[in-house]
Amino acid sequence: MTMTDLVPTQLQNGLTCSLPADSPLAKLLKSQRTWVGPDAKERLRILRDAKSVAIVGASPNPARSSYFVGTYLLQSSDFRVYFVNPNADEILGQKAYPDLASLPEVPDIVDVFRKASDIPSVIENVLASGAKTVWVQLGIWNEEAARYGEEKGLTVVMDRCIKVEHARFNGGLNLFGFDTGQITSRKGLR
Repeated sequence: MTMTDLVPTQLQNGLTCSLPADSPLAKLLKSQRTWVGPDAKERLRILRDAKSVAIVGASPNPARSSYFVGTYLLQSSDFRVYFVNPNADEILGQKAYPDLASLPEVPDIVDVFRKASDIPSVIENVLASGAKTVWVQLGIWNEEAARYGEEKGLTVVMDRCIKVEHARFNGGLNLFGFDTGQITSRKGLR
């Protein structure tokens, strides 16, 4: 094996090592995610600075995660929350809007509950709306769309739940999303 047979490979912890290009580990790592979004401190800053959140893909169905997140944001934050769903008139007692362009203001965060293949068109809509941050929900990943959004000046958070992050930064959840049961004198985020 020569040095030309080795490829530099970045690990998830940020370290780089050289691996044989045809090794199973190199192939596995190449297929894994390489885009890295904002770290915890930056996500905290995003949430602290935001005043409004638009939930794209919001559902009036109480069994859907977007409904649960909307409920949480309305009850546990000071955000102005807007629901975007072209097939609904009202969600959680609030007016539902057909698209981002119909909102009464440009939201600080666009929280997205759409499948991964829909994320590029959502990014285009966010850019057209003038919003600066796209927050793509837990379990949804489109690395190409994330890179494109960043190239166009957006802050992109992906594969994270805004409810879990908001609650965690306020001391209500541990890292796994469970209630810690702790009472704290720390001032909350909102």
